[in-house]
Amino acid sequence: MENQTNNNINEVEVALYLEKNPQFFTAHTSLLATMHLPNPHGSGTVSLAERQQAVQREKIHQIEKKYSELLQFGIENDEKISKVHKLTLALLNASNLSEIADALDSSLQNDFGLSSSKIMLWAEPKNSEDTSLAVFDEVDDISKSWTEALTEPYCGKLPNENLVSIKANDDAKSYAITTLEIGTPIGILVMASVDEKRFYPEMGTVFVKRIGELLSAAVSRHIV
Repeated sequence: MENQTNNNINEVEVALYLEKNPQFFTAHTSLLATMHLPNPHGSGTVSLAERQQAVQREKIHQIEKKYSELLQFGIENDEKISKVHKLTLALLNASNLSEIADALDSSLQNDFGLSSSKIMLWAEPKNSEDTSLAVFDEVDDISKSWTEALTEPYCGKLPNENLVSIKANDDAKSYAITTLEIGTPIGILVMASVDEKRFYPEMGTVFVKRIGELLSAAVSRHIV
């Protein structure tokens, strides 16, 4: 037990010495050629210099992989920003609630590739003729209460089969749901996809939230 303890201490001392004296191998270059370590990729051994090269190659590989991931995220975000900008212009050019609903539906299906979407409002329209629009269809109490309790957009499978008003067509496998509000909740935006992996709980919700905020601002001109 004592010998084992001494060996451990000696190993630590050696490691500390080499860390504090990086010039050691400069003064003892012959050691680099004679020292061999277990090969991390198979049987046998490799020289210390070869092992260092392998470690550096692995670090470079990890950096390149991370850079590729960040680059891909950047490209995807740029595409989303362009789509949201296009939607913003469409909503600004819409002159009434019917045009707003059509502009949103067209953007979400054609630009974002979603299978379906719907707006549900429980605020009163300024124009009485808008009462017949689908956006003012009655929302069941369970769906309304669930929506008003949201603090952030919801992404994932339909959380509750009792959310009758929220439930999309039978082909929908995943949902992005966000509250529409102007100080207080005035409605809900439901976006659905036939792809069960399109919306999932761990995904970022920044763009879902922004679309909800844009829509809230657009409809605010047409409700009491």
